[in-house]
Amino acid sequence: MTQVFSGNASFLNNENDLILVLGHGQLARMMYLGATQLGLNIIAVNADSRECVNPVDKTVLDLSIEQAFEYCIAITSEFEHLPKDLVQQAEATNKFRPGAKAISAGADRIVEKELLDSLGVANCPHRIVRSTQDLARAYTELGPKLILKTSREGYDGYGQWRIFSLDELQDICNELQEFDFDHMPLVAEQCVNFEREISLLGVTDIDGKHDYYPLTENHHGAGQLVLSLAPAPNSDKELQRQAQEIHDKIAEALNYTGVLAIELFQMGDKLLVNEIAPRVHNSGHWTQQGCAASQFENHIRAIAGLPLGSTKPQHLVAMVNYVGEPKPNNDILKLANTHLHWYDKAVRAKRKMGHINLVADSVQELQSLISKVHDLLPESLQTNLAKIKD
Repeated sequence: MTQVFSGNASFLNNENDLILVLGHGQLARMMYLGATQLGLNIIAVNADSRECVNPVDKTVLDLSIEQAFEYCIAITSEFEHLPKDLVQQAEATNKFRPGAKAISAGADRIVEKELLDSLGVANCPHRIVRSTQDLARAYTELGPKLILKTSREGYDGYGQWRIFSLDELQDICNELQEFDFDHMPLVAEQCVNFEREISLLGVTDIDGKHDYYPLTENHHGAGQLVLSLAPAPNSDKELQRQAQEIHDKIAEALNYTGVLAIELFQMGDKLLVNEIAPRVHNSGHWTQQGCAASQFENHIRAIAGLPLGSTKPQHLVAMVNYVGEPKPNNDILKLANTHLHWYDKAVRAKRKMGHINLVADSVQELQSLISKVHDLLPESLQTNLAKIKD
């Protein structure tokens, strides 16, 4: 097997197992771990410096991005907020999967809304906002509660404003007096009365065949994912079918290859699309312990042209995000069926540092394990999980 992490370009005597990931964070790291067991190698690209790096230890490799584009068998990305010229460079190789069109839909909420509307896929009522006058009109048409979002570069609760009253509308209009709407249009979304947030991860192979993981129930705090439960409790075949139908419409419109995540609001027996993510996704981390083939392995299988692995759930799993705190002590690891995945990043507020997958064979066992983990978490993480664990 080719050894790509030797620190120089001498490993390129056999490039038939090389895959390039745009972005060098934790998702690239987990794709690397999912690829090595398949006899494939992953190189990551620092999207800012354009350096090729080892996605685990971040060692800079003696390899230009042009060489990497030439030698690899496939190019993918770990996030959608990529420089446009880098996306164009990748697209020009005809190896980029899922491709520039999918990245654009995930990176720009206006493009995303236009895609969903063109496909007849239900999503939150919305208006494009290019001035404070547009915002006032949107509030009149969609209020009394709105979420205002930047069209690009917003994630994990960043780039959002909540407008729940006329006073808040006036405050936000005043705040946006000098805002550059030409550079960054906004999207105003009506706050809908949904029952819960769920997500579907589907995977499409290189021949266009779809497969799906079961629906996942997601709980958020301060704009970030706190807990995922999979398979989603109280989910039936009809809800799963509806989500898969939405997935297929989007994937086929984008000529998609790889894992596609769709965040959904459940309203009774109907689903609204909240957002799409053209990549592996935080709400699918449970698949590492929950399925024979994780989302990371299946994404690599798909873009490399390999047969897909099984997406059938083997256990009940809870995924707990570990945010903004140092690595936990070993007490967490003393709990049976508890698996820590650590990203080895410098600690920073709101930064995803790792996650913990909890595996069980019954709902009661899983709830007990969540409670035990809760009691071992730092206080800042207990706060968000406390209202969920019971």
